[in-house]
Amino acid sequence: MADEFAKGLAILSGAGMAWLTLAGWYRTPSFEGTGVQLIAPVETPSSIYGEIGIALMDVMAWFAVMGALTFWVVIPAVEQAREAYAERSN
Repeated sequence: MADEFAKGLAILSGAGMAWLTLAGWYRTPSFEGTGVQLIAPVETPSSIYGEIGIALMDVMAWFAVMGALTFWVVIPAVEQAREAYAERSN
């Protein structure tokens, strides 16, 4: 069970850091102002790399959440169900 926790934490940390980096680039209009940072609306990108970065930002956010939930909730639940089924069929 410790390896599932470590894998989920690694996915959450890595994808979260990638999202924070991309959100800092694309969702922060100014660092001097009093506006919101990291949650501001995304401006229209001027290149294909900007479009890829914005798409990757959304992918990283979902990957962080779904990856952590998979390793912390789904896989342990499946293992518990498999053990219960094995005990019941004996």
